[in-house]
Amino acid sequence: MLRRRFGAVGAAVIIALAAASAPAAAAEHDSARAGDSGSDVASSGTDERAADLVADMTTTEQAASIVMGHIPTTDAATLHAYMQQGLGGFILMGANIPATDEELPTLTAALTVDPALPPLVAIDQEGGLVSRLGGDGFPASNSLKSLPVSDSSAAFSARAALVAKAGISVNFGTVADVTSESSSFIFGRALGTDPQSAAERVAVATVAQEQVVASTLKHFPGHGAAPGDSHHAIPTTGETLDEWRATDAVPFAAGVDAGASLLMFGHLTYASVDPAPASLSARWHEIAREELGFDGVIVTDDLGMLQSSGVPEYADPVANAVSAVVAGTDLVLMIAGSTPDTAGQIVQGLVAAVDAGTIPADRLTEAATRVMSLRLQSMSAPADWALCPECEPAD
Repeated sequence: MLRRRFGAVGAAVIIALAAASAPAAAAEHDSARAGDSGSDVASSGTDERAADLVADMTTTEQAASIVMGHIPTTDAATLHAYMQQGLGGFILMGANIPATDEELPTLTAALTVDPALPPLVAIDQEGGLVSRLGGDGFPASNSLKSLPVSDSSAAFSARAALVAKAGISVNFGTVADVTSESSSFIFGRALGTDPQSAAERVAVATVAQEQVVASTLKHFPGHGAAPGDSHHAIPTTGETLDEWRATDAVPFAAGVDAGASLLMFGHLTYASVDPAPASLSARWHEIAREELGFDGVIVTDDLGMLQSSGVPEYADPVANAVSAVVAGTDLVLMIAGSTPDTAGQIVQGLVAAVDAGTIPADRLTEAATRVMSLRLQSMSAPADWALCPECEPAD
């Protein structure tokens, strides 16, 4: 995985360069992943340091480190106080975006309590239908799916630079779902209308972003096959595992092979595989790890969405968080319905589950170590960017 936070360079220069140089950067990235033993050594060292840091943590500290919280405010002092719980991450939503672009880096900086170990700061910056940041006029999925693959590389390279400039280290921005049904709510956000075209665009979008931010594939195992909107229900499909492998799995496999840092599990039920939503399914976590070979951070989609489904079994976000971690999730995300107390309640619930033996202690340690490793990688040296006078931002 090549991922670097870029240095203090003018935004216009960075974005123009990113848009124009993405194909070359992608090739360079692929080469590094294929044969750069130095990268492997560095990754190994980061993992070892992460394990050492987590080993020195209490159970409560480990539990807090795998919670990505959210409160809707732009007040820097309030955000700083909130993060003093020791949370491993924070997701920025629309209510966290200040009035001017100049204010945003100050706000994201306030999320760091310990400068030696910043949290993961995430955002949904897909472009187009789902955009939190201003200034993202780059092509998005609604047009990229019908443009050459190189356009996806350029657009997501530019988008990643915009995200990183704001002090954000994780982009939940790559939709790896695939559908040809224009009536599907995910159609306008998907990068392709068939598995292969989606896979090609997901792969280059992943490579482009991983140069500067940690990219995420969502919504595993795939929203396209399951009709309905998981913000308000639990979409269900009867697609078999073999059918999934030949269709919906293809873009996710391509993104994993391209080096995506995170894999977001959707609240989707593939009834023939497991009656539980994938986000709470040990079987789907096993498939992601063993069949796709994903070794990065698995994150839930917003646990508040499970609560919003109205299914009584999923009415308790703390219980949902515990079930997700037991199933194999590394990072639990809570947005909808979250209050300043919710993250702390989830932390307490995770600790209680470890004490009761519901969550094995080594499962919590494994999750905390993966998240810690990603936090350390996100602190790595800045990328070297150079002015490209001929470059123009994407239209």
